[in-house]
Amino acid sequence: MKVLVTRPVPEEGLSLMREAGLAVRVRDEELPPTREELQGFAADFPVLVTLLTDPVDESVLCRGVKLVAQHAVGYDNIDLIAATRHRVAVTNTPGVLTQATAELTWALILAVTRKIVQADSFTRQGRFRAWDAMGFLGMELAGKTLGIVGAGRIGSRVGHTGACMGMRVLYHDLGDCESLDEAGGRRVGLPELLRESDVVSVHLPLNDSTRGMFSCQMIRKMKVGAFLVNTSRGPVVDEEALVTALREGRLAGAGLDVYEREPEIHPGLLEMDNVVLLPHIGSATREARGAMSRAVAENVIAFMKGQKPLNILNPEVLT
Repeated sequence: MKVLVTRPVPEEGLSLMREAGLAVRVRDEELPPTREELQGFAADFPVLVTLLTDPVDESVLCRGVKLVAQHAVGYDNIDLIAATRHRVAVTNTPGVLTQATAELTWALILAVTRKIVQADSFTRQGRFRAWDAMGFLGMELAGKTLGIVGAGRIGSRVGHTGACMGMRVLYHDLGDCESLDEAGGRRVGLPELLRESDVVSVHLPLNDSTRGMFSCQMIRKMKVGAFLVNTSRGPVVDEEALVTALREGRLAGAGLDVYEREPEIHPGLLEMDNVVLLPHIGSATREARGAMSRAVAENVIAFMKGQKPLNILNPEVLT
């Protein structure tokens, strides 16, 4: 069975697939493939290993490909309904990047609340002449309120860390989060969370109900002077509304790892020194990306053997 990997991924998974007898080709390019390229690959390769940036729509899925193995947890770049209609199995890699993304979330929270990036730039510019009692005054987190929107694996881990740092933790989710409850967290409605939280951290999947969820109206419900951090999916936040709130001073700052029209970033965000911007690196640790690569390989190998992949998203295509 031939496998096409749309861009370089860690070697761990590639080696596993080759050892299992698969013919693996890696498209060694920096930029994502075009839709036309993917259509050609889908006609020639039974298995595509894809990344979040790859537009896997019906025009790709109708070409004869049998498995799309996503090298990520999210899969909003894949038309899952069309995949199921064309009996194309789709898999992803949940659970392997929880710690990495939770740590990155905290890096953003600390960077934006303590003005780390501004202070670093100031120092590199040779402007640090003497200790200043009024310089780069940030916000201590102990005693403040952390609001978690989406208490899944990552959101729960972020909430646990907040509790350990002495923060009051509120969370909004469809169901109770037992582990956060045990750590002192409290499930509340979204309006209360936004009204009470000094830091709001977003951990939501992208779907019809969450797209544009943080609109101008929603952001206006946030506590004045709060910080917004998003490491989930960019289109969950309306960037125009966020820029407006930051310019008006309603929000004190923001930390973003994902963007509404990624890789395009709203120019207003680029102009602001109270916004920390990262290039979608939530899972960018050797440990997490290696585990993602292995998980992809395990899904592909199971499919090749006629077994049910552990992380299949549309198991009905196997019946």
